[in-house]
Amino acid sequence: MRIGELAKATGVTTRALRFYEEQGLLTAARSHNGYRHYDESAIERVANIRYLLDSGLTMEDIRPLGSCLQGDLPARQLSSSAVELVNRRLAVLDERIETLTRVREQLSSRAAARGGVVI
Repeated sequence: MRIGELAKATGVTTRALRFYEEQGLLTAARSHNGYRHYDESAIERVANIRYLLDSGLTMEDIRPLGSCLQGDLPARQLSSSAVELVNRRLAVLDERIETLTRVREQLSSRAAARGGVVI
């Protein structure tokens, strides 16, 4: 299937598909005229990439998992290295939440001290 067909089948833009390919997560065969052609397994692979991104992982996190992106990823049991990856990402998110909470509290207190609206 061509890139437009894969985009339509997965709900992902052609730009995102080219980016996944640049990141080494998706591969395409090239026809004599340079068009990308993907096999049917690319649909599942893109769905798994989206699943991981939507779960809070970054492209940097996902790149090493390239060889594990086929199959029913959400149903699989996590490997020990995947658990470590998830735990590291959770720690980063927890730190960001703490920072944002602290900044929000400071802003709210400054607004209240100046008679502004407290959020």
